Amino acid sequence: MTLTDWLARCPLVAILRGIRPEEALAIGEALLAEGIVILEVPLNSPDPLESIHRMADAFRDRALVGAGTVTAPGEVEAIAAAGARLMITPHADAALVRAAKARGLMACPGFFTPAEAFALLSAGADALKLFPSEAASPAVLRALLAVLPKGTPVLPVGGMASGTVLPWRAAGAAGFGIGSALYRPGDSPAEVAAKARTLLATLAGG
Repeated sequence: MTLTDWLARCPLVAILRGIRPEEALAIGEALLAEGIVILEVPLNSPDPLESIHRMADAFRDRALVGAGTVTAPGEVEAIAAAGARLMITPHADAALVRAAKARGLMACPGFFTPAEAFALLSAGADALKLFPSEAASPAVLRALLAVLPKGTPVLPVGGMASGTVLPWRAAGAAGFGIGSALYRPGDSPAEVAAKARTLLATLAGG
């Protein structure tokens, strides 16, 4: 499956910043039960490679498990070895995209300008992460999509929650990276599931 295929199943990417390995499977199962199938473990979480390994091994084709906040080529090697199939970066680095593609990973790098977007797509990016989206607007996304290759998936990240996603969706967002509105360190699986239901109901109602 391509990244576009996964986003078609559910357009939300669960950013599990701060998750610990011992809770990764329970939180992941709670999200999968609600229909959220793309799980991102940022590398500035406690022992992120172990969390990635546990979820990738347990969920296999039920979820697309990836690593976020990837900033160095060596990290690409490490996340691939842990079982990640998706690399997400906070910034525009074409070299990281090429490294990810060389290892067979999907790549969703961060960008903010048209120049960055086109450079990342030329390097092989599967989708683009508009970050920080708080500094942009749905109108900016609409303008970007008018000039990017047709069908380019763009995911706003930053400040995305049930109260903010619908205008971005209407502007053409292919998906959203959802952090604290979905998971905060210490949240129980039940709390995460409830947040997931709220977000998905918002999207369904929009």
